[in-house]
Amino acid sequence: MSVASLDIVAPDDFHHHFRDDPYLEHTVPFAAQSFRRVLAMPNLVPPVTTVEAALAYRDRILARVPPDAKNRFEPLMTLYLTDRTSPEEIRKAKATGHIPAVKLYPAGATTNSDFGVTDYERVAPALAAMEEVGMLLLIHGESTDQAVDVFEREQSFYTTVMPMLVSRFPRLRIVCEHITSAFAADWVEKQGPNIAATITAHHLLHNRNALFKGGLQPHYYCLPILKTEPDRQKLLECATSGSPKFFLGTDSAPHTVARKECSCGCAGCFTAHAAVEFVAEAFESMGKLDMLEGFVSLKGAQFYGIPLSQERRVLERCEWTVPDGYPFGSETVRPLRAGGTVAWRLRPA
Repeated sequence: MSVASLDIVAPDDFHHHFRDDPYLEHTVPFAAQSFRRVLAMPNLVPPVTTVEAALAYRDRILARVPPDAKNRFEPLMTLYLTDRTSPEEIRKAKATGHIPAVKLYPAGATTNSDFGVTDYERVAPALAAMEEVGMLLLIHGESTDQAVDVFEREQSFYTTVMPMLVSRFPRLRIVCEHITSAFAADWVEKQGPNIAATITAHHLLHNRNALFKGGLQPHYYCLPILKTEPDRQKLLECATSGSPKFFLGTDSAPHTVARKECSCGCAGCFTAHAAVEFVAEAFESMGKLDMLEGFVSLKGAQFYGIPLSQERRVLERCEWTVPDGYPFGSETVRPLRAGGTVAWRLRPA
């Protein structure tokens, strides 16, 4: 017997790319309509490397929250870790109450990551300060060695860098961001309670065949890249298990159509229009809709140590068609599954 609707605690998203003005006018409402809290990624141009920059970015996001969501939506901020991030900046960020985490991008690993970490010795003092004050380290876990196959770069990172970081900073609370491989999922499962991982909707729904179905599909190109079907099945297993180690981070990452459909397209899938609905489809495919609330609403807040939302939302079975595009500044962003149908819809708050 199919379920007609689900009443769940209001979801949170612990990995989201709003971009910056002039795009916030269009990206913030999508996030605010679906989530109670959203963790804003710091890889802007220039990157958000200081407390002052993070709080200013927070103000710009809040200025674009629709009036009907102003009392129920909260952006959570992050700092962009560089070789020059100081322990003093870490302590200052912690003291704000608005910046729960710091993002580690290996330099060159993904969009706007050129200012990222080049030498782990240089960031050791900042990581030690984070361990001391209880800030979370969020890691884009991919090797930047161009000799490593693009489909193996996550696995490479988890056999080299991650064991070193965990050994050196055993009390550091770490979120392995947007894991995509069975190897990374297995690694997270074997670690202590201070290690968790986010999983995206698109990695739960698709394997790498989606990149080439009927021709090259740029709107399914993301980093870390989609992996094999056994990898996807492992992610589904973890997400639906009820484990406190796995929770939603959508990694919704919009780019203009012109920057996706070109000779050298950008990495990123825009999913903010239907991220919770996509996850519901994935969970239903496993017969685990009863585990959805934990993954999208509970486990992330618990790991971050923030109160669970007191609000509730209704997800209803209601088929709808995704538009071919949405406004994105003065241009257009093409959403995941453009022109296709979605089986669920999150009822407006």
